[in-house]
Amino acid sequence: MRRTRITNRLENRTLNEMDLARRLGLFDATMIVMGGIIGAGIFTNPYVVAQQVHTPLLILGAWAVGGLIALAGAFIYAELSSQVTASGGQYVYLRDAMHPLVAFLYGWSLLFVIQTGGMAAVALIFANHLFELIGARSSEFSAALLGSAALVLLTVINCIGVRAGSVTQNIFMILKLIAIATLVILGLLIASPAHNSTTTSISSTATTWQSLIAFGAALIPTQFAYGGWQTACFVAGEVREPRKNLPRGLLLGVIGVIVVYLSVNYVCVHVLGADALAQTKTPATAVMRLALGSKGARFIAAGIAISTIGFLSQSMLTAPRVYFAMAEDGLFFKQLASVNRARVPAFAIALQGGLAIVIALVASKYEQILNYVVSVDVIFFGLTAVCVFVFRRRGGAGREVRGASTLPNGRVSDKTFRIPGHPFTTLFFIAACCVITFSLLYKFPLNSGISFGIMFLGVPAYFIWAMRRPDR
Repeated sequence: MRRTRITNRLENRTLNEMDLARRLGLFDATMIVMGGIIGAGIFTNPYVVAQQVHTPLLILGAWAVGGLIALAGAFIYAELSSQVTASGGQYVYLRDAMHPLVAFLYGWSLLFVIQTGGMAAVALIFANHLFELIGARSSEFSAALLGSAALVLLTVINCIGVRAGSVTQNIFMILKLIAIATLVILGLLIASPAHNSTTTSISSTATTWQSLIAFGAALIPTQFAYGGWQTACFVAGEVREPRKNLPRGLLLGVIGVIVVYLSVNYVCVHVLGADALAQTKTPATAVMRLALGSKGARFIAAGIAISTIGFLSQSMLTAPRVYFAMAEDGLFFKQLASVNRARVPAFAIALQGGLAIVIALVASKYEQILNYVVSVDVIFFGLTAVCVFVFRRRGGAGREVRGASTLPNGRVSDKTFRIPGHPFTTLFFIAACCVITFSLLYKFPLNSGISFGIMFLGVPAYFIWAMRRPDR
């Protein structure tokens, strides 16, 4: 009875969302995918990868494998979003395919680990590059303070309803692309290549098991940088011919990002070398300094800082859609489903911003936050991929879709997309999530243990809210 009421509310929301104007074409879908992925991680994470694997080939290999994982995940979310168009994304998939408890743990983790931790990490990237821009020396604590100040400012701005419009967001995207293109071109044409004589001897002493563990750990920062393709599920109801344009947009967008990321990393390894790359927290700035001196360093630092703020501001209102769905199901604070006079979810934004500030101050090291976020995030990525098998079984195992498909609630959808190479593609993604999770637990047990502990605290919280729910 309880699940029936939840499903009825879901159907009402879905019917409304199916009336959205389909104005997004293939180019729009591709730009949405690329814009959701390319943030600030690509300017910073190359050094984190280089700390785990010590040869140029393995560094580039980690980014290539990370891209393949993102591509497989994009296909999975394309199928799920073509069948379920209700607000809430992963929360809705997990709730309908598995159990409300699993979905609640995802939303709980999103608020206390994934989204807030990601915001804290991006805020630290902004702080490090701003210090680089002004030529000031920074410590981990000073970077945490500056990053927290940026989070406070952006939280207040979003709460009072001052949001960047589409023109502003396009400007931020253009700045990112200009910064990346400048970095790659000047790095190849002007900067002198580095020598990597020491990395080979270091890597040769490692056993096969140690190399595999190191490579798995190197996939952690790549997955953080490639994250964002899953947000395509929010625009499925507004894409023209979604069965054709959405998967093509996902394919083109993710492949485009893979090309961009491999180019940036090739330039970083080519110019700095694997050893020097592992020792600088601002590799893009270091490359530009070698190419054009201090002017080049300030140019790229300014571009990164501005694009980071734009990406951070844009991401602040994404997660509250999950909190809305949870609150409407009676499984979270009812204030999270409310909006203020400016018609923004001020309570959810303020809570999310406050938690992000706490994480930035407590875990002031970027690498710590990275491990803290990804360890739980990949768990729910893998579980969401399992939803594909559940939904397909309910609609008829192995049945080819011709024009329409049956949704889990019995309605018919005209927006169905099928994962190429399923089940192998889906199993590859699930296996990759398991490898990354194991590597995190093995190499970073403390940070992973903290994030898993917070996630499991959601179990008693779920039953408390479930008992208090009016329709119980």
